[in-house]
Amino acid sequence: MNYFIYILTFPLIWLFSKLPFGVLYFISDILYAVVYYIIGYRKKVVFANLKTVFPSKSEKEIKKIAKKFYKHFVDVFIEMIKSFTISEEEISKRYKYPNIAFLNNLYKDGKSGIMMGAHYANWEWILGLSLFVEYKGYAAFTKIGNPYFNEQVKKSRSRFGTTLVLTQHIIKNIEENKRQQIQAMYGLLSDQSPSLKKTYYWNTFLGVKVPIHTGAEMLAKKYDMDLVFMNTKKIKRGYYETTFSLINQKEAKKYADYELTDIFLKKVETQIYNQPEFYFWTHKRFKHRNKAPK
Repeated sequence: MNYFIYILTFPLIWLFSKLPFGVLYFISDILYAVVYYIIGYRKKVVFANLKTVFPSKSEKEIKKIAKKFYKHFVDVFIEMIKSFTISEEEISKRYKYPNIAFLNNLYKDGKSGIMMGAHYANWEWILGLSLFVEYKGYAAFTKIGNPYFNEQVKKSRSRFGTTLVLTQHIIKNIEENKRQQIQAMYGLLSDQSPSLKKTYYWNTFLGVKVPIHTGAEMLAKKYDMDLVFMNTKKIKRGYYETTFSLINQKEAKKYADYELTDIFLKKVETQIYNQPEFYFWTHKRFKHRNKAPK
């Protein structure tokens, strides 16, 4: 059944991804109206999240943010599909790194690093970063249920030199690279909610006490790696830029437990408060808020 679904739908997805951006964004405008006004995809979750994070905003202000978010949300979905066939030249034109020299200078220090980011703006196209840096690039990902689609997504996301690694295998990958003295940069999105059984730390994020992912900090301390924050901005439709900054100003192991995680979350909060429409509000980020320890 998985193979039947794959051979029936993937050729259509591939052909769709070959359409020019102008046509794709015209389709995106139509899909926005369907998703927001007709289907109402996760509108309850989105509005509940926005009201939680922005309690002082009026209903009109919340609705304005929500509409902008859904327009961006559909654009990102279209851009993810475009990733199957986007050229190196096109992605280099549409996704810029103004301070790429920062990463290349960091590489000269001889350490590997972990790039921490959020589900903000377009995090998929960051996979083109490997075209511009000396680091061997790796990105943690979660397996898709359909194995045939899973292989196509892996191939698509690896087209520009980044290697995808299952999240549960990332430690093994780091240790293997360390043995072979391969200097690498590992991409981790650390803003979403961990399962309670894997929760070691709770703190306030966007005004709500929630469980926090701490894996990036743990790995940086254990394997003596730098923590780099990726600050992504949407410049205009279909165009993004990411700048980089160092989260740790000294060796990671010299920081108190969870201090580096808190620095990262503050940076993510700044992103969101500045332009909330570009955050991924469909995730149930606050689903465990009532289970926080007293």
